[in-house]
Amino acid sequence: MSPIPTRITSPHDWQSGLRLYDYRQAANPVRPGLTEPIPYRQWAAEMHAKGPTGILPLDLSDALGCEGPATSPALAAHFLRLLPGEGLKASAVSTSSLFYVLRGRGQLERPATSEACPALELDWCHGDLFVVPAGADPLLQASEESVIYWVHDGPLLRYLGVEPSRPRFAARHYPAALLERELQQLLADPSAARSNRLSLLLSHDDLPATRTVTHTLWAMLGLVPAGAVQPPHRHQSVALDLIIDCDPGCYTLVGTELAADGTIRNPTRIDWQAGGAFITPPGHWHAHANESGRTARLLPIQDAGLHTYLRSLDIRFAGGVAGGD
Repeated sequence: MSPIPTRITSPHDWQSGLRLYDYRQAANPVRPGLTEPIPYRQWAAEMHAKGPTGILPLDLSDALGCEGPATSPALAAHFLRLLPGEGLKASAVSTSSLFYVLRGRGQLERPATSEACPALELDWCHGDLFVVPAGADPLLQASEESVIYWVHDGPLLRYLGVEPSRPRFAARHYPAALLERELQQLLADPSAARSNRLSLLLSHDDLPATRTVTHTLWAMLGLVPAGAVQPPHRHQSVALDLIIDCDPGCYTLVGTELAADGTIRNPTRIDWQAGGAFITPPGHWHAHANESGRTARLLPIQDAGLHTYLRSLDIRFAGGVAGGD
């Protein structure tokens, strides 16, 4: 019988740094100075109105106490500004990247890295939305001055200390003409007037169970008609809201509690600006209102794909009104 080989290992102190907490002191550590709460924050359209080609992160990492750039603990949002004839790579260690073209037109190119990650080419223009899975960094080149809203789940992967090993969905493109046609059909539906939200949820055949645009990201293209005041609702996913188009008089009310009449108690008001963005923290009640004379459009991106899979999204509506984002 062969002798058992002797393993020489360095001693490891298994009890170094142990801490035990009273449940009452540690069960909910989301508070300033510990696990930092997600703050209310807005970014104005002036951020991307002029300047050179570049990536403009909507970075809250200092407030969140995490490595940046990060707009929430799981997601990072950016504006990509591209001058005509110039390009940049959307570089991120992530499983999912979502792009919405606020203005302009151009092309996307990504080389093949394996059979599971084929080469990608796409002509994009104003109003298009497209999603790209893990793989080589896509190159975005503009044929005219362009601004693109880009959201990815890199902060989640950094926190977990992982890198993607394979794509979890195929790249998809939602052309502006398709989205507009579907929105008009939604507006023409008589039952839509009774809904809390007039919105399209973007999905595809790779994700039939979660009905989301990637396995982590959820995307909604929504309308708020002139004169509308939408009842409050809430969910446990964070919302990174892009305002696509609006006139002055559109806003969101947000807060942590409801009053007896179903309105938000002591709300914070976030006034919309076309081309701007803001964050809605998870679990906070929020309601959209349009006091202008024209329909407004918005695009919330959430980590609700992940929450739906975990069965933790928990969407709730004030007053029992149907529908949601």
